[in-house]
Amino acid sequence: MRALTWHGKRDVRVDTVPDPTIRDPDDVIVKITTTGLCGSDLHLYEVLGAFLDPGDILGHESMGIIEEVGPQVTAVKPGDRVVIPFNISCGSCFMCDQGLQSQCETTQVHEQGSGASLFGYTKLYGQVPGGQAEYLRVPFGNSLPIPVPGGPADDRFIYLSDVLPTAWQAVEYASVLPGGSVVVLGLGPIGDMSCRIAAHRGARTVIGIDLVPERLERARRRGFHTLDLRECGDGLAEAVRELTDGRGPDAVIDAVGMEAHGSHIAAAAQSMTTHLPDTLAAPLMKHAGMDQLSALHTAIDLVRRGGTISVSGVYGGALDPMPLLTMFDKQLQLRMGQANVWHWVDDILPLLSNGDPLGVDDFATHRMPLEQAPDAYEMFQKKQDGAVKVLFTP
Repeated sequence: MRALTWHGKRDVRVDTVPDPTIRDPDDVIVKITTTGLCGSDLHLYEVLGAFLDPGDILGHESMGIIEEVGPQVTAVKPGDRVVIPFNISCGSCFMCDQGLQSQCETTQVHEQGSGASLFGYTKLYGQVPGGQAEYLRVPFGNSLPIPVPGGPADDRFIYLSDVLPTAWQAVEYASVLPGGSVVVLGLGPIGDMSCRIAAHRGARTVIGIDLVPERLERARRRGFHTLDLRECGDGLAEAVRELTDGRGPDAVIDAVGMEAHGSHIAAAAQSMTTHLPDTLAAPLMKHAGMDQLSALHTAIDLVRRGGTISVSGVYGGALDPMPLLTMFDKQLQLRMGQANVWHWVDDILPLLSNGDPLGVDDFATHRMPLEQAPDAYEMFQKKQDGAVKVLFTP
């Protein structure tokens, strides 16, 4: 089959690789019909090479048609249409029973001290082959795939793999009450969708902040307040307070993570690890890494006293300095974590089957053949051509 594989920093290629096969009796093989390019895939493209091997198959946002099932699979059958959650969860352990599928005890990567395994996402999360490919082996075939109806195009359901549950959890963790206010830092796919979900759930004031003109305009067209970070500069906090009765928003969602602009030292430290042997780079990233924390510090500055910060952007460093005195003084609440995909399916799926209130049908900005994936990674990394969400067709 053809699959998108990692070969080095900013070096991904579409190669011919062996087809996946049934290994465990509850495995299924899915013929991928649509697979997405996620912002966190750019971390693999840039700085997490120490945890990858050449030839690793990338991608964790996938859906398709069941091609083959193992002998113990009864919940789905060949021909069924399914979405594959990005986190690999058994559905029956203690953590899964708590709705914490991202912490699944069956697939936790103990040797790395990590939570549940993820498709296509480094040795830190199990080094499981990903879904930017023609076929994908999916374990736990009776509980992991999400069955979806036929009819609408893949665009209607593909975001159930990651974007929708990640954004839904971000809004849920932000505790935005009906009539409340929320700032979303970063208007990439997760930030954009977080704005839509917050408004759908009753937020009165939704403010999106970014520095990419096309992303700001995209949010503005949906009726959200937008602030251009380049124009506001040091006046950002004042501009936000003018829109929130002078006290700041009830909640801030950090949808940026370690891609935040502003820390040249952290950026240099991250870049340095890509030039080191894996035996040196991996411990440095895990135990002495530093993130670019400007987005999180901005969230702490903007949120009102007694407010909530929800972090959906990925951070990776271990020695990140946090302004704990300010956080304590402002009596802030901070929630974060990988999305627990299956936990939110019952909330989200009805919205995909009854009209399109979140605008998923035209959410993608680019649809490309998988063979063009290397060009898409470069375009997305450089924020060219208005790229916000890229979908591949294998």
